[in-house]
Amino acid sequence: MRALEEYNRRRHFELTREPKPKKLSSKSGRLFVVQKHRASHLHYDLRFEVDGVLKSWAVPKGPSLDSSVKRLAMATEDHPLEYANFEGIIPEGEYGGGTVMVWDYGTYEEEDREPGESIRRGEFKFKLNGNKLKGSWVLVRIRARNWLLIKHRDRSATGKDVTNSKPFSVLTRRTLAEIAKDEGGNVAKASTGDPERVPRRPRSKRKAAKAS
Repeated sequence: MRALEEYNRRRHFELTREPKPKKLSSKSGRLFVVQKHRASHLHYDLRFEVDGVLKSWAVPKGPSLDSSVKRLAMATEDHPLEYANFEGIIPEGEYGGGTVMVWDYGTYEEEDREPGESIRRGEFKFKLNGNKLKGSWVLVRIRARNWLLIKHRDRSATGKDVTNSKPFSVLTRRTLAEIAKDEGGNVAKASTGDPERVPRRPRSKRKAAKAS
């Protein structure tokens, strides 16, 4: 698939456990995922299933539930649908080397026009049904690869910092440091992406949505 040429070019699959592209659609056809990624810097990768790939944005400060806050989101290369379930270590020296967490996942609904067209036009309105992120949002392009991620004012909007209050993986309930420790990553580096005070761990274990 030509949309994934850049993804393939940047990765050495004999070294990284990141998935090779195979699937063309998830069960819902409208999968979204947010991956917390401690690479050279901490950021959150927001991804939407559109036309058989995950359209992706890197959000340096993470999503905000406060409708008055505008978060910078940098458009990045398309990823394969299988990437929605990737949690673990990208080897140091590889592109994006560091620890990756499945921070949130679920489905989305487009609120205006077809998502591919909305993204091309530079204004993508959507409603999220995730474990942590819900309600109405918009991505607005301001220049080239620079976009703004904004939460609309609705029942799910709040001033609470969801990235600090809910730092655990929805896949395994681990912190970044625990993922690094379990899977042979750089624990000291990963721990800088966790809150200074980690809240009480959620009781129930959740299973990740499968991009199938």
